[in-house]
Amino acid sequence: MAESSERLRIRVRGRVQGVGFRPHVHALARRFGLTGWVLNDPQGVLIEIQGGATSAFSTALAAEAPPLSRIDAVECKAIAPIAGEECFAIRHSEVAGALTTGIGPDAAVCPACLDELFDPADRRHRYAFLNCTHCGPRYTITRRLPYDRPQTAMAGFPLCPDCMTEYKDPADRRFHAQPTACPTCGPRLSHPPEDILEALRAGSIVAIKGLGGFHLACDATRADAVERLQRVKQRNGKPFALMVANAESAVRHVDVDDDERRLLEGVARPIVLLRRRDEAPDLAPGLAPGLAPDIAPGLAWLGVMLPYTPLHYLLFHEAAGRPVGTGWLRQPQELTLVMTSANPGGEPLAIDNDEARGRLDGIADLIVDHDRDILVRADDSVVRKLAGAPAFLRRGRGHVPEPIRLARPVPPILAVGGHLKATVCVTRGDEAFLSQHIGDLDNAATLGFLEETVAHLLHILGVEPVAVAHDRHPDFQSTRFAEGTGLPAIAVQHHHAHVAAVMAEHRIEGPALGLALDGFGLGGDGGSWGGEMLLVDGLRFERLGSLAPLAQPGGDAAARQPWRMAAAALARMGRADEIATRFATHGPAEGVRRMIERGINAPLTSSCGRWFDAACGVLGVRAVAGFEGEAPMALESLVRRPRVADGAWRIDGGELDLTPLLERLLSVADAVEGAELFHGTLAAALVDWTLPVLRAHVLGRVMLSGGCLMNAVLAEELVAGFRAVGVEALLPRLAPANDGGLSLGQAWVASFTL
Repeated sequence: MAESSERLRIRVRGRVQGVGFRPHVHALARRFGLTGWVLNDPQGVLIEIQGGATSAFSTALAAEAPPLSRIDAVECKAIAPIAGEECFAIRHSEVAGALTTGIGPDAAVCPACLDELFDPADRRHRYAFLNCTHCGPRYTITRRLPYDRPQTAMAGFPLCPDCMTEYKDPADRRFHAQPTACPTCGPRLSHPPEDILEALRAGSIVAIKGLGGFHLACDATRADAVERLQRVKQRNGKPFALMVANAESAVRHVDVDDDERRLLEGVARPIVLLRRRDEAPDLAPGLAPGLAPDIAPGLAWLGVMLPYTPLHYLLFHEAAGRPVGTGWLRQPQELTLVMTSANPGGEPLAIDNDEARGRLDGIADLIVDHDRDILVRADDSVVRKLAGAPAFLRRGRGHVPEPIRLARPVPPILAVGGHLKATVCVTRGDEAFLSQHIGDLDNAATLGFLEETVAHLLHILGVEPVAVAHDRHPDFQSTRFAEGTGLPAIAVQHHHAHVAAVMAEHRIEGPALGLALDGFGLGGDGGSWGGEMLLVDGLRFERLGSLAPLAQPGGDAAARQPWRMAAAALARMGRADEIATRFATHGPAEGVRRMIERGINAPLTSSCGRWFDAACGVLGVRAVAGFEGEAPMALESLVRRPRVADGAWRIDGGELDLTPLLERLLSVADAVEGAELFHGTLAAALVDWTLPVLRAHVLGRVMLSGGCLMNAVLAEELVAGFRAVGVEALLPRLAPANDGGLSLGQAWVASFTL
């Protein structure tokens, strides 16, 4: 090549490792007749390119990037040409230097791999571990970066000659695909798909090793199997997620619009919360009967996901009679499976084979494992469409460790969340990395998972935090963990963090008004908060208003027994004498009345969640809840058309009192009317309460957060209500609205102290 040829050094930042980016660069260099090299390093991908078409190369670099990549920056610098260079090469990765790149999330099987999976002539026909540069495991099999096979769980599987040929061939889509394997050299299942399907159809509960952990699976149409799974997992009626072959199969059970279909079919393959169909559509003869009643008792929403591993697809393929090709995947299929996390007793997911055999004994009738290690636990992500766009209910497999971009670079901070639905967050530059769902920190195993997650996230990101942020509650295990790190600890009030999380993901730095609507958080005054109007400005917040206080007779017991909150509402109405008769079937009703009247073991709370519980108790929707949030979920399920009861709230000195609304519910015709009035009126009251404050502070938008904002009816009514008065309402999208998003808000608040 002539010495006068242009030579560029190009730095590409973003999700550019483990996604086929080096093969992409190599192919472009060959297309444009260029020489040079490409390599992975701690900052991403580094390229030197030389020749007469470097401009065309630079344009195609981003425009034709691999489907799983995400380019955050492309930095080009002209350098001196190299005489005599004759080819383009992929060089070995460099490991020295500060780590600023990342690894991508796990991705569902791509169409090209599905073609091979169901082609009898292909050497990977029905192989349960096929993948390529465009799909397969990433984060859950990666020990450290740069992303190369020796750094992954595939290190113990040397490539056979055929796989090595593909791995080294720049024209092959498995060129430098680190998890690539085949039946000759790769991982192996303990049981074939036909045996697994036979067990499922016989009513067995089967533990199946997936990407981020084991699932417990059973036939979703068998009432006996589903009831037993509810019982042995001690779910107390908590809904199960379903797996179906495709969107065409899902519409037998749920309504699916175009946006929801895109969520279902995306490479992340989350569980998508979808509205249950009132009546099944006309089906072809022989398709599956209805779902077992214990799938989601009394709820109008079902969590549905599509297959994302080859083994998942093989189960549906087996059930379909092993058709050739992929045409069958565009047709409705009979098989419908429960797929729920294998985490008995609220503990973390089982990931190790021996661990699964020990922990799942007595739960699973069959345990299906394999010899590829899972290095990182990750539950399935859960999303739903809220006010026209997707929002996370749980962030996990398929999305972690995708970063959330911040408004500015911040110091390296570790934030450890709260007590329930815990996550951790690590900041690096202008990125916040929110961990997978960890769970409730009320047992030693989950605390171990918290420590494991912190260690892995810091290690794989190459971050040494300068401070740790935590909740202000002194008794939270996350607080104690933070205080034991030896780092400067920054306490952040619970609802301050909720609002700050929304500000962080929407890149808002200045003062903002927020509504934090949740079940419980320790207030700045030491009380139980949960229905708060806060003015947030970085490290500072001001409580401008709250919901009127309700007594919680029995303390924490009131959150599990909505009739107690209904009793508190009756007392607030001046109708305490009705408690014993209205709730006569609940033994301690008279004792509850005395608790409330005497203020004994009946702490006050401004919690929006407890007002929901009171409405459920008044309407008889759920007198006693089997799991957290069951009563409000059942109440939401009744709503079709929210309605507003005019004059059913009072605003006095910043306090929003919903007592008139609860009193109105005492006389409704049925629970459906009551649910619709409660949701519509609550949203209207919140807008009415907030609007004068927004105008007084000359603000045109409001942050909405807290677990109550996972309620689609409330979220949509609030967004529409604020829009009608010219106010933009921002919801959490990239982090859960509940306590799963606290760590993001904590990290953002803490950044203002450093």
